[in-house]
Amino acid sequence: MDTITGTAAGVPFTALPPSGSADGPAPLIVTWHMLDAPRTDAAFAAALPLAGVPAWRAHLGMPMCGARMVDGRVDAALALARKDPVLAFLAPFVQRAAAEFPAALDALRGQLPVGDGPVGLLGASLGGTVALRVLATGRIPVRAAALVNPAVRIRSAVPLFEGLTGRPYQWTAEAHEAAQALDFVEHAPRLAARCPPLLLVSGERDHPQFRTDAAALLDALRRRGAHPEEAELVAVPDLAHPLADEPGLEPAPQRPAARAVDGILTRWFLRRLAD
Repeated sequence: MDTITGTAAGVPFTALPPSGSADGPAPLIVTWHMLDAPRTDAAFAAALPLAGVPAWRAHLGMPMCGARMVDGRVDAALALARKDPVLAFLAPFVQRAAAEFPAALDALRGQLPVGDGPVGLLGASLGGTVALRVLATGRIPVRAAALVNPAVRIRSAVPLFEGLTGRPYQWTAEAHEAAQALDFVEHAPRLAARCPPLLLVSGERDHPQFRTDAAALLDALRRRGAHPEEAELVAVPDLAHPLADEPGLEPAPQRPAARAVDGILTRWFLRRLAD
């Protein structure tokens, strides 16, 4: 079966078929890409195809990315980031992607030969924030989740945008509130109460604060009773934050570091699908 592309409740997607032959509906893993390269669903599918997993991998396009870029350019998204990285860009970006997921999932189930059981989730960078938001709401049953170089705390992503504005970010009470709502170390108790097995993949050359936050989330989940097999952190040598070369809009050959991540994720999901 070939790759399927389309839209699910208005959300663009690239879906890769399961490995091997399956009798009946296959499991479903849903992913969200990063804003760095690869920054579209098609490019993310090429960077982390998980080709050895006997499940459909439906890679969703994030808001204002790929097919949803305004006039086919990133200018509109960059303008929002310059206006206010937290209130105009990061927070609404994550909230919109998470809010549109339930309807997109229903539509995917109508278009792909998948079951109606718990899904797998995979998110990278800000896509990891979306996955955490979905987990925290508890609306969708999730079988297993994996995060790659995730933005566990939105506050830690803000300095990365200060170069666009040319000045330090001016925090307001509203911005602090928005960042707190997307601080998943702080919300670890809520996550631990409903969190499925969770894998954190952290590049050893990722942004230092992202790595610190990933370790802090793991520690917070463990303190809340998560067992090692339920919450795991894997460090990947030579992996910086991006998973693909710029511009990251189209499918590209898989980087060696991304291939290593792909192998880690494949083994993780194989184990969880077998449980």
